[in-house]
Amino acid sequence: MKRTVLLIITMVLSSVMAWAQNSKNNQPDAIVGVYRVEHGDQLSKVRVYKDRDGSYAAQCIWLRDSIDPQTGKMVTDTKNPDKSLKNTPCNKIIIVQGLQYNKKKCRWDDGKIYDPTRGIKANCQAEFTDDGRLKIRGSLLGIGETVYWTRLK
Repeated sequence: MKRTVLLIITMVLSSVMAWAQNSKNNQPDAIVGVYRVEHGDQLSKVRVYKDRDGSYAAQCIWLRDSIDPQTGKMVTDTKNPDKSLKNTPCNKIIIVQGLQYNKKKCRWDDGKIYDPTRGIKANCQAEFTDDGRLKIRGSLLGIGETVYWTRLK
């Protein structure tokens, strides 16, 4: 009897915790915060914030290999197709812009994501997974890539 009650309590608590974690997708500002990002061999921290126009954006605030070993200077955005942004320090690069919260789909859509390692912009959407990570999906011409960001703050 005790095992049955314990099993039922465990199942209920697990369901509540999964619902609470996924409920972040029901809160537009839940996306705001600082995340740890692993992409290929790069490790960085990204700050997601609400922009003046109500959309959401993300800026790189830390990069593990931020100093160029050849020059001893901060790495810049040399692959950016916009020449005016090529000298942007790696800890100031805006990597996501224009994400809009989609209430019907309970996710963030219609943004653009920029990959500074390749100099490519793509369409972007985001949503939280059941385990609390932020799933970022970028796609361009039907080809896509998904990266999971882990919340730090």
